[in-house]
Formats: sequence, C-alpha cells, structure tokens
Amino acid sequence: QAGQLIDPLLSLKKVIIVTDENVATLHLKQLEASLTASQISHTSIVVPAGEKTKCLAQLEQLINQILATKPERKLTIIAFGGGVIGDLAGFAASIILRGIPFIQIPTTLLSQVDSSVGGKTGINSNYGKNLIGSFYQPKLVLADMNLLHTLSDREYRAGYAEVVKYGVINNAEFFDWLDNNIDKINAKDTATLSEAVRVSCQSKSDVVAQDEKESGIRALLNLGHTFGHALEAECHYDGSLIHGEAVAVGMVMAMQFSHVSGLCAKEEVTKLEEHLKKAQLPTSIHDIKPSWDAKALLKHMYQDKKVANGKLVFILTRKIGEAFIAKDVEEADIYHFLQDIIKR
Repeated sequence: QAGQLIDPLLSLKKVIIVTDENVATLHLKQLEASLTASQISHTSIVVPAGEKTKCLAQLEQLINQILATKPERKLTIIAFGGGVIGDLAGFAASIILRGIPFIQIPTTLLSQVDSSVGGKTGINSNYGKNLIGSFYQPKLVLADMNLLHTLSDREYRAGYAEVVKYGVINNAEFFDWLDNNIDKINAKDTATLSEAVRVSCQSKSDVVAQDEKESGIRALLNLGHTFGHALEAECHYDGSLIHGEAVAVGMVMAMQFSHVSGLCAKEEVTKLEEHLKKAQLPTSIHDIKPSWDAKALLKHMYQDKKVANGKLVFILTRKIGEAFIAKDVEEADIYHFLQDIIKR
C-alpha cells in the first residue's frame, strides 16, 4: 500500500529511497514494486547498516549521490529503515537545496515508536551521539507491523524499551497494560503490537506538539537517555550495546537515582526492573560488561545535548507514570551514585 498512501502527498511523482543493506535485501523490492504500481518514479541508494553509518563521511557521500541525480526541490526522499536511516536520510533531506520533503517508513520497533516521530534528524560526532542535526518533520510516517517479523530478537527487544518509556514518563495505565500483555508483545502479536505502537506515537506526538524544539517539556522524552548515551559512548558504539538496551538500563538508573535521592519508592524501581526482565532486556550496567569508570561516564554526560548552563539535566521520577525534569542535580551526587552502582 505504500505507493497509494504516498502518492497524494507528492508534488513531483519522483522519489529517492535511502535504505541500508539489511532492509534492501529483505524489503526493498516490495517497496519499489508498490511505487511502480502507483507510477511513482524511484531511485534507491543503499548504505551500510549500523550506527557507524551516522557520520559526516557517510552524510557527505549520501548528499553527493542525491545531488548527482540533479534533484528538484519537489523531489521526496523516503527513509526506509531503522533509526540510523531515518536520522541520516532525514538530516540529508533537511539540508539538500535548503530542505526537500521526506517520508519515514520505519522498519524497526524502536524507529516506529520513537525516532521516526517528532522530527529529530542527525548524525553522531567524535564528541558524542546526535550532536549534529536539525529538527525537520516528515510529511508521512508509515509503520507496518509486518516488517517487525524480520527483525532479530535483540533489535526487537531493544525497540521495546522505548515503548516502556512512554508508560514510565506519564502513563502508568499504559505501563500496566504492557505488563499484562508482555507475553503477546514478546510473541510479536500483531494486534497487541499495533496498539502499543499507536499509543507510543500518540504519546510522543502530544509532547512534541507542545514543544517541537525541546525548550521545555519535550525533554521528558529523554528519560533514561542521559545515562544510556553515556553507556553507549563508553562502549564506543561497537555493537556490544545497542541504543534500546542502553535506554532500558538508563531508565533503571534514572529511577534508582530518584530512589536514592528520596524521590521514588524502591518498589517502583523493582516494578520497572521486573518488567524489563520479562521483556528480556538488561537492567544493570553489569549486564553489559563487568567493569566501568565513573569519571569516564560523567565526562560523556557533559558532552550530551541535555547539559544546560553547564549543569547536567536529568529526567527523574516520583513513580512510574510521573517523570519530571531536574535541572538542579549536583555533579558530586551523580558521581557518587555512579561509583556506588559500579561497585555493586
């Protein structure tokens, strides 16, 4: 159905599909056939799969490949892949000819519920994750549950961490629904997944509509990310830890820090940990690797985008379903907390 759903949005019936090697092998022919059936002219560009593709060198190569087709401003880019492709292709679309339309067709659970919605695009730098980018909204997001059946179990579970995040932020009822349906979610039941994705996208959309450029409430969507991004950076994006796994551990750390700060009951932390374990996700830094350096993690946090006026900003919780933005966290408190959990 992609062709017929995309067709009404096109000013020019010409698109460039940007995808990665994994998605191209599995699904590209089907998308191309759908576009052909709707008489939409298309070219495909296939880039390497993986987080390392979100870099300046790959961005430059992609832009040159697109410019080589002599694009008009009405040309549309289709980002067909997971979060890496959505971020890379979306950022390219935002700066080619000062902005050309783009469409997201996310192929992973993580990208369906998080990165494809809300208009954040960008690439990583040597200084940290997603530090180069722009806010640029897609014309359409098409999330097809059937694409999730070709995901590896690990990628699927990692994406689920971002679904849980919406429950922890401001929707305890959704968290309880997820907990009651975890067996169906683990089994990739289509109807259950569709509802989980729908609620997640609505939750993110509601927040982004109030604060597109993240000057306030949108920061809540970063629950678990300040800790998680530091963990990813310390693993050097080598594949030993993928984003959703980092977010799962990061959410637990955020709730643990909330607990030791006297904000959140221990039972709430345990409830989250137990749910993530049912989803076969890591809940501790020691599930990732045995040894860590608190100073190194703290340094990564200061290179994160969530720093304000030189101070670390964290999303903390009073309980599941009640997260808030904390701008007054002392560096010493975070450092001692990191040291403590490293020793456990």
